[in-house]
Amino acid sequence: MTLGILSDTHGYVHSTLTDELAGVDLILHAGDIGSEEVLDTLEALAPVRAVYGNVDGQALRHRVPAEQQFDVDGLRFWMTHIAGRPGRWQRGMGQALAADPPDVFVCGHSHILRVERVKSFGNMLFINPGAAGRQGFHQQKTCLRMHIRDGALHEAEVIHLDV
Repeated sequence: MTLGILSDTHGYVHSTLTDELAGVDLILHAGDIGSEEVLDTLEALAPVRAVYGNVDGQALRHRVPAEQQFDVDGLRFWMTHIAGRPGRWQRGMGQALAADPPDVFVCGHSHILRVERVKSFGNMLFINPGAAGRQGFHQQKTCLRMHIRDGALHEAEVIHLDV
């Protein structure tokens, strides 16, 4: 199982994004999608699980929830847009994660690529794929490709879209 993970497209589909995500089994979008056209483009590539972010309007909020918890190939995922990061969680997020940590936690919003294990939350994998869109202070447009085999993570690749 191969996942494509991205966030913060803000209505923009990078010219190489569809090639980079071609062949993935599932796409996760951690919010600030920006337009229904972005979601439609991703859905043409593979099934999509997405959450809305703070810039997403009513049309997207009717199509996707604010957060999702789901299983993929034996791993429990939790995805939302605004969560903070390990050691600096948004209000209430640290307590919620500590009470029931998933195997993989995916969020966006900061535009900062970050992938790390959080040992205090049962070795949960924290993922913020950075930002794949043009808007924001980030200097690199990034997303991730993650490979899962037999209920375990085997490889993760950072994709730099501007290279």
